[in-house]
Amino acid sequence: MSVNSSSGALGRSYLVEATEFRSLRISLASPEQIRSWSYGEVTKPETINYRRLRPEKDGLFCEAIFGPTRDWQCYCGKYKNVRYKGIVCDKCGVEITRSAVRRERLGHIELAAPVAH
Repeated sequence: MSVNSSSGALGRSYLVEATEFRSLRISLASPEQIRSWSYGEVTKPETINYRRLRPEKDGLFCEAIFGPTRDWQCYCGKYKNVRYKGIVCDKCGVEITRSAVRRERLGHIELAAPVAH
């Protein structure tokens, strides 16, 4: 049995046999670590705009933070092709990339006091 992980939010890629583990260490991430992994701050509780059925800006599904909902297309529609790969739209702030990055990216929420989660 092997454990396989593709390159994820932390930028690591590995393939190891499950029998090669001697120990496993789990610890809490510091607020600084979480901010370094984050692609942006979620500031609004909204998720989806009910009229347009699109993610709300700065909300829990924000495309500028988590990535586009459609492959190779920004939120506002200014860029709509793979040839713009890696460009960040100056109008809406969305990076032109695959929509699958939404599964890998993290956002953070600033609270009045640090909380273990």
